[in-house]
Amino acid sequence: MSKPEVIYGRNPVISLLETNRKRINKIFIAKGIKYDEKIKNIIRMAREYKINVQEIPRDRLDKITQGVHQGVAASVSPVEYTDFNTLLENIKGRQNSLIVILDKIEDPHNFGSIIRSSASAGVDAIIIAKRRSAPVTPAVEKASAGTVALVPIVQVSNISNAIEKLKDYNFWIIGAEADAEKYYFEQDYDMNCALVMGGEDQGISPLVKKNCDILTSIPMENNVNSLNVANSASILIYEIVRQRILKNKK
Repeated sequence: MSKPEVIYGRNPVISLLETNRKRINKIFIAKGIKYDEKIKNIIRMAREYKINVQEIPRDRLDKITQGVHQGVAASVSPVEYTDFNTLLENIKGRQNSLIVILDKIEDPHNFGSIIRSSASAGVDAIIIAKRRSAPVTPAVEKASAGTVALVPIVQVSNISNAIEKLKDYNFWIIGAEADAEKYYFEQDYDMNCALVMGGEDQGISPLVKKNCDILTSIPMENNVNSLNVANSASILIYEIVRQRILKNKK
């Protein structure tokens, strides 16, 4: 059996209660904390769903969390990843699907931010590698503001093999590459897209880049080489969303 994890912070715990409460084993509240509306809401929902709430000393809560807990945490079962073949079946026959592929993104805060942007934009799934990529951890869930349950996350053994399978399902693979000649807003996204974002230091790995159908870049000025990968992902994801909204309005 997998070891329980601890999710911390008011918004992540509220989001878990709203979207995936079956993962929650117990909720911890720091003794002496001021019961503002969010804390009251957490306790109300926990009672409604018959989830145990325990007051514990703040120093104990400090020990079982890995960051700013805001006086609240939840012991939870680890997140369940979506099977890749299940994802392929779920998207079969869809038009204008959007999948985000993260190639060796190791910073949990970047990963969490990308999950949040993907969830808010209605991305169909996020694909990560089982090795040399940040998995879903409490720090990732905190950075995602509790949106992990809102977008399927798939772990695969080989990103390039996953790309080849996506091509069989009529996906175009679009890589974000700083040196690409085509700007991201010059590309038409009226198709099934898999957007590839590379790691913080090296970008997209050579083999994955070779398997991309299209490479796009974000224009940069003032000798700035690149943006943070989470910021870049948000820009590209929402350009795809923008184009599709405009198309649907015509």
